[in-house]
Amino acid sequence: MNRASFYSPQAGRVIDAPRQTRARFAIGDVVRHKLHDFRGVVFDIDPVFANSDEWYESIPLEVRPVRDQPFYHLLAENEESSYVAYVSQQNLTEDAEGGPVDHPSLSQMFEDYSDGHYPLRHGLAH
Repeated sequence: MNRASFYSPQAGRVIDAPRQTRARFAIGDVVRHKLHDFRGVVFDIDPVFANSDEWYESIPLEVRPVRDQPFYHLLAENEESSYVAYVSQQNLTEDAEGGPVDHPSLSQMFEDYSDGHYPLRHGLAH
């Protein structure tokens, strides 16, 4: 398989990844966690797990996701707070019907919520 590498600041090392992965969600999509009660807006996507080994190993083995799948950075919210989450593709589902997300950093990255999606602010694309 054709592979590529990228540096992950969260992991503090170079990550080896397939050159092509199939991300189910896009930047600006509203998603919901399948197991935990929170939702969020995708603001970045890693083609495979790219966080620290300590973070990965802190996830209980019975629910630990496989590393070789897309992982999403989310501006997340639950009933109590807003925060940034890092979630595997297998643990996310679409949540466009849930309406806008209330996160204080949304306006820094995205335009107003429209048609179940947040358009990225002009000039912020990779």
